[in-house]
This record gives sequence, structure tokens and C-alpha cells, in this order.
Amino acid sequence: MANVINWFEIPAENIDRASKFYSEVLGGELNIMDMMGMQMAFLPMEGEGVGGALVRSEMHKPSAEGAVVYLNGGEDLTTPLSRVEKAGGKVVMPKTKISDEYGYMAFFIDSEGNKIAFHSMK
Repeated sequence: MANVINWFEIPAENIDRASKFYSEVLGGELNIMDMMGMQMAFLPMEGEGVGGALVRSEMHKPSAEGAVVYLNGGEDLTTPLSRVEKAGGKVVMPKTKISDEYGYMAFFIDSEGNKIAFHSMK
């Protein structure tokens, strides 16, 4: 296996609000579409890496408990993390060093109430 994860979905109560939040935080546009009875907003990505989407459906309920998705914070997660509160989220763990080998992480609550993390090497 190249990656253990090949797709992820972040639950949303309001797909427009969630799309606006992640567009502002990640600095990229999200494409919204209806698919299989769900509203989906695809997170920006390049190439053939692991992708993901915001999803609104009966099966998807936002939560700050349970599994945590770590988003790529780019070269330095300080940049997207600095946009979280302005976009309507809340930083719940500031940029924290994991180790020299593994870099840094930070946790935030998004506009929908999900606990999400950023990771970067700087």
C-alpha cells in the first residue's frame, strides 16, 4: 500500500459555511456538487495524492470527538492556522513541536464543530 488512507470526509451541517471556512483557511477554492444524495465540497489538492471532501448527509455528523484528520499545513502550518479564527473556527492547541524528526502539529475546531489538525515540518 502506498498510503493507508486513500480518501477522507469531514462532516458538515452547512456545506456553504464549511466551504467558505476551508477556502479561507487553506487558501484555495472548493468545488461543490451533489453526489449520491449528499452535498460534497472537494478540498484542494494537486497530483494524485490522498484527497478528501466536506460532506453533508444524514450519515455525516460533525464532532469534536473521535478520529482526527491531519491536513497538510504546507511548509509551515503557522500560515493556515493563522486564518482559522478569522474564518470562524477556534484554535484549541497552538503550533506544537512533535520532534525534530516529525515536525509540528496544531488542533482547531472548524466552522461545523469538527476537531481537525494541521501538520508541517516547520
